[in-house]
Amino acid sequence: MKALLALSDGRIFTGNSFGASGEAKGEIVFNTAMTGYQEVLTDPSYKGQIVTLTYPEIGNTGINPEDIESDRIHLSGLIVREYQPFYSNWRATQSLGDYLKAQRIIGLSGIDTRALARHLRDHGSQNGIVSTTDLDPASLIRKARALPSMTGLDLASCVSCTEPYHWTQKSWELGLGYPEARPADLKYKVVAYDFGIKFNILRCLTSAGCDVTVVPAHLPAEEALAMNPDGIFLSNGPGDPEPLKDVQENLRRFLGRKPIFGICLGHQLLGLALGGKTLKLKFGNHGSNQPVLDTRSAKVEITAQNHGFCVDLESVAHTCALGHQNLNDKTVEGIFHKTLPVFSVQHHPEASPGPHDSQYLFKRFTELMESSRTHA
Repeated sequence: MKALLALSDGRIFTGNSFGASGEAKGEIVFNTAMTGYQEVLTDPSYKGQIVTLTYPEIGNTGINPEDIESDRIHLSGLIVREYQPFYSNWRATQSLGDYLKAQRIIGLSGIDTRALARHLRDHGSQNGIVSTTDLDPASLIRKARALPSMTGLDLASCVSCTEPYHWTQKSWELGLGYPEARPADLKYKVVAYDFGIKFNILRCLTSAGCDVTVVPAHLPAEEALAMNPDGIFLSNGPGDPEPLKDVQENLRRFLGRKPIFGICLGHQLLGLALGGKTLKLKFGNHGSNQPVLDTRSAKVEITAQNHGFCVDLESVAHTCALGHQNLNDKTVEGIFHKTLPVFSVQHHPEASPGPHDSQYLFKRFTELMESSRTHA
């Protein structure tokens, strides 16, 4: 079925649909990862976005029930160069197209994704519409221009859990899948704030020895402290961190009382809670091949990233130091507090998709909790 992509700046791309029919709207971004499209689909951080995959052939490995990062697809639409409906993988249970169709998500194939990615790099991420029903370019451009900007949007509240729950699943093992943690192995009680948390982050926490209770984004700090945790974890998530004023105030109540570790949106929210500012990036960093320097060890790691905002280091320099830096664009990839057991990273140490270079950060968190116990 013929489908159009219209960008808010007037650029039009024509291709064919797969998955569901209808219209998809959102911010158009591109992801440079060569693998992991299933994890991208189910990452809550992509809420409100239409994702362009720059790797040219997508769908070869199908869809399997193990590699999902949440309970559903969160992105608004998927754009690929060439869709492959005939999958081959020993774990696959259905095609990518069938998966999208079942969850009413539009896929667009047959367009020049290299040209689209270059356009977004030159002109910045922007709103767009993918449609199989309205094929009038002028009409679609008007719709795209009427969409709200990602700046100022609270999307974390849309994807957060509504009730606390306990997590016990560990990281994947060959022949075992995702084993359950033994209670004796869980040494540190952690309250994890869900702003759009990925399953693999929870698995990494559990594998590091954390007894994790996941709580809604807006749970008051007093209720979290009543659980007597050893540490507070702040998850990834979608949208702009700035509108989450109550969350920022919540985080201030934990400072000096509990060790804190934040990832992605959690990192940005921590920066704001510490009196800092965040900035909207031109086209964001989305992919699994971003080099990052750990300033404390002087080691370089290859990281998975998915963010459109970043923390302004100068705005938090009075209390924090640079912990990690992106070696491509020199943006802040992590901060740590100068006197308190508090740190955060912009990239994804659970690395799915991606390598495992950054998983030491979960151990760093448990070491902070152990140290805080010792000095309590």
